[in-house]
Amino acid sequence: MSLKTIAAKIFAHRIAKRTDTWVNTPIETQEKVFKKLIAKGSETKFGKDHGFNTIKTHNDFIAQVPIRDYEELKDYVNLAVDGKENILWPGKPLYFAKTSGTTSGAKYIPITEGSIKEQVKASRNAILNYIHETGKADFVSGKMIFLQGSPVLQEKNGVKLGRLSGISAHYVPNYLQKNRMPSWETNCIEDWETKVNAIVEETKNEDMTVIAGIPSWVQMYFEKLKENTNEYVGDLFKNFELFIYGGVNYEPYRKKFESLIGRKVASIELFPASEGFFAYQNSQKENGMLLLLDAGIFYEFVRSNEFFDEHPKRITLKDVEVGIDYVMIISTNAGLWAYNLGDTIRFISVSPFKIVVSGRIKHFISAFGEHVIAKEVEEAMLVATKATDASVSEFTVAPQISPNENELPYHEWFIEFEKFPSHMDVFIQELDSALQKQNSYYYDLIVGKVLQTLKITPVKSGGFLEYMKSIGKLGGQNKVQRLSNDRKVAEGLSKYKS
Repeated sequence: MSLKTIAAKIFAHRIAKRTDTWVNTPIETQEKVFKKLIAKGSETKFGKDHGFNTIKTHNDFIAQVPIRDYEELKDYVNLAVDGKENILWPGKPLYFAKTSGTTSGAKYIPITEGSIKEQVKASRNAILNYIHETGKADFVSGKMIFLQGSPVLQEKNGVKLGRLSGISAHYVPNYLQKNRMPSWETNCIEDWETKVNAIVEETKNEDMTVIAGIPSWVQMYFEKLKENTNEYVGDLFKNFELFIYGGVNYEPYRKKFESLIGRKVASIELFPASEGFFAYQNSQKENGMLLLLDAGIFYEFVRSNEFFDEHPKRITLKDVEVGIDYVMIISTNAGLWAYNLGDTIRFISVSPFKIVVSGRIKHFISAFGEHVIAKEVEEAMLVATKATDASVSEFTVAPQISPNENELPYHEWFIEFEKFPSHMDVFIQELDSALQKQNSYYYDLIVGKVLQTLKITPVKSGGFLEYMKSIGKLGGQNKVQRLSNDRKVAEGLSKYKS
């Protein structure tokens, strides 16, 4: 056993004890975070505009600080981007994470010294938790790769900006620097296809033990590795033990990954975003991710089916229930206040508080009142592929509200099959039935003959990658939108039908 392995186990044990402290006092921990954030926020323009000096309770906060998304907070963000100080958080942000906005062009998410430290700490603790739970730590001596955006940062009015993954690349601990791949030069390549090819060349002869990234882009890396070496990834990297991912549900990709790897590997799910690091998988034996309660983030929750009401009820951790979909509202040590992240989560446990991500409040289909969310279509896809031994590379769903004459509307599924089902009619039946079982509104619409059974439009091999490239979103942190309430993505993908 190497010294690095021994040190990792000792450090993991220490972090586990610290974690237990706040896990066992969740409500008190969140109350401390709330008070600390309000005290800090009182020094800012936002805090003065919203009377932070008079906020003593969560009810005060609700009365004085409305829920906002980025568009509604943008006037404050723009002041910070222009170089003004003490706008959302004392001083200037350390960075802006630049992301693609849907309606406002580029979004600039402020990152402070405190918030980036919490991001780095959470990433580290997720791995240490795995070591503590499993007792496995030999992988720390091997090579690790984190597929991410370019670490080259720009500067705007004295504040550096770039993608979150590129910013994070500047915070790799010294003890991992020798293990980290790819090289800095390769990591700086902007074109994603060129970058992946370079990563393959750099890593194919190395002892890779940990691989991390968004599943769709790691899949592309694995496919190119197999194409280049004609070996399973698990044979090429005999000590490959751990896959770390976030951003999208891994389950739709799992079967494809195992076929590329040639064996099963352990995985850790993370829930990071430019706005904060919210949760990580803390058990290999149970589903769900542990909600991080001491990470400079105060959480509020609104039932997703009430979110668009005129006055939706905002609750804190002490009032959440298992099995309910909530929109997660955050206030952070980067100066985001009652901020609608856009994600919906579902608690699977309240002792400890563990969650799964169930979708996006803006990504849903409710063209006919069904309010189908991402988790429902992903679970339906799993049922259908298992029942028919099919394999899917990627998919998305959109409503078809203007079908042919004398035809009912329907949900159109654009699917890139790795392996087609032997009987497509059975696949469709399983898919539709699974969605009906999860969503009573969809069931009622089918039974009431408002909608007809879903239809499938096969996408050619590599079609989703070509589509993402065509809209300038190939690689990095970009993800295929799983479902939408309009036909914009569907129309783009229709060019790549098989």
